[in-house]
Amino acid sequence: MSVANVVLHVADVHKRFGGLHALADIDLEVEEGQTHAIIGPNGAGKSTLLNVIIGKLAPTSGQVVFDGTVLTGRKPYQINQLGIARVFQTPEIFADLSVLHNVMIPALAKRDGAFKLNMMGSLAYEKKIREEAEHMLEDVGMLSSREDHAGSLSRGDKRRMELAMCLIQHPRLLLLDEPTAGMSRHDTNTTIELLKKIKSRGMTKVIIEHDMHVVFSLADKISVLAQGRIIADGTPDQVRGNPKVQEAYLGGETE
Repeated sequence: MSVANVVLHVADVHKRFGGLHALADIDLEVEEGQTHAIIGPNGAGKSTLLNVIIGKLAPTSGQVVFDGTVLTGRKPYQINQLGIARVFQTPEIFADLSVLHNVMIPALAKRDGAFKLNMMGSLAYEKKIREEAEHMLEDVGMLSSREDHAGSLSRGDKRRMELAMCLIQHPRLLLLDEPTAGMSRHDTNTTIELLKKIKSRGMTKVIIEHDMHVVFSLADKISVLAQGRIIADGTPDQVRGNPKVQEAYLGGETE
């Protein structure tokens, strides 16, 4: 692998909670344009790892580097400003606002400094953001729902709206924590197709997912966590055939 193509590097990361070693010796490289899946049984450390990457948790030791910039020690909003967006396991939305306004808010927040200094009260600026939000909603198949209250949406539609909320930030790296959790098979397949469309644009993604159909449909590379350690790392075919993975996850305990 060429180092020049690595956009995210998790370097020798450990995370302890008292006597619990939640993450140990984590070394992970994600190439630009790649869809990198992280799988493993419950309690393996997957969400802990994602929280360390986005700055929600500080590692006990080690560091996370994004495109040459050390993320460790930065706050989540600072990491977001660098070009990383996250879709949470439980959709984080403004339930009382319209779908359109939910998508507009991240764009305004991301450009907050310029907005305060140069654009306050600018109808032209608001119109630009509104048009961009509508474009993102069209991208995820939700333009016709733009005036609906976000809280009234189905779980699948909330997830699609949240994806539009991330895409309007134009991230270089998109982190998705179980993007199809709780979805029907129809909504799951719709989400797979949306993520394939994003992949075709070259966006780098890290996905935590328990549904192996989703993982093997999307992933270029898979890392397998078990008891806080990476026990396998490779292409989907390499991981599928790994005896350690079969024992720890695919053929045994599942989420």
